[in-house]
Amino acid sequence: MLGAGERASIIEKRMRREVDRIGFELLGFVPIPGDDRENGIQSEKLIHVKVDDNFRDFLLENEIEEVVIACDQRRGTLPIEVLFDCRIRGIEVVDILDFMERETGQIVVNLIYPSWVIYSNGFSSQNYLRDLLDYGINALLGFFVLFFTWPFMLITALLIYIEDGRRTGASVFYKQERVGLNGKLFNIIKFRSMRPDAEKDGAKWATKGDSRVTRIGNFIRKYRIDELPQLWNVLKGEMSFIGPRPERPEFVEELIRQIPYYNQRHNVKPGLAGWAQLNYPYGASVEDSMEKLKFDLYYVKHQSLLLDILILIRTVEVVLFGKGR
Repeated sequence: MLGAGERASIIEKRMRREVDRIGFELLGFVPIPGDDRENGIQSEKLIHVKVDDNFRDFLLENEIEEVVIACDQRRGTLPIEVLFDCRIRGIEVVDILDFMERETGQIVVNLIYPSWVIYSNGFSSQNYLRDLLDYGINALLGFFVLFFTWPFMLITALLIYIEDGRRTGASVFYKQERVGLNGKLFNIIKFRSMRPDAEKDGAKWATKGDSRVTRIGNFIRKYRIDELPQLWNVLKGEMSFIGPRPERPEFVEELIRQIPYYNQRHNVKPGLAGWAQLNYPYGASVEDSMEKLKFDLYYVKHQSLLLDILILIRTVEVVLFGKGR
């Protein structure tokens, strides 16, 4: 790693375990002038070697296959000629953003700089065949899932009605405005899992162990049964099976102001299941939204039929074994 400052420290913070580094062996971090050492690497191995004409010899002697650029200051600190020579000799030279994207399946939003966005493939879909077949595939899957799940949906509706619907007159369904493709608003439909007066004091983040959740609500949330009515949103073309989970406009306005590139997640249709839901535990704060966005942007950037199938298979496993929420 070329750099031992704040940018490089993300390796120390996010990839501490051996399982996080199963795909590579890290020799160490080379401090570069301009690095924020106070907020940089604290316990990892530091290599004090000059990045000059002799640096290529150091790399060859240690059989280095890849150099990751992770310094805090680039202008005037990196010897381009040396790195160019390394590249010619077959040593990979990659940016820390690309390295983290490859190794962790997420895009580190707080490290993004404009030129990286310009020279990467961006956050717009380039899979035109997938886009063309999108609605047909999702509608077919929607009817298939509906065929097998309608008895469970019927039982769920009956249980919600018995628990408090009959007494309060509240609907067994819950409609809520969400932000969809390109920022367009639509109404999502779910089985009601909270008390009818859950938002009498205004919109609130749902939290783990939320007291507003009913007994039936806890069960259907655990096994994702409350999401099944969204098959109607899929059939209407408002959602896909796979994509970032749609958020409420009240929260989106706040998140766009506080989190860079948050609006890019609306470049694709929202989904019933997503990459972020598989890789990040349930969260209900701006900080959690930042972490989930890293996975959402990875999905937006790398969306493909194979990735969708992987997410679908892992989601089915989660549902069948009741893991997560």
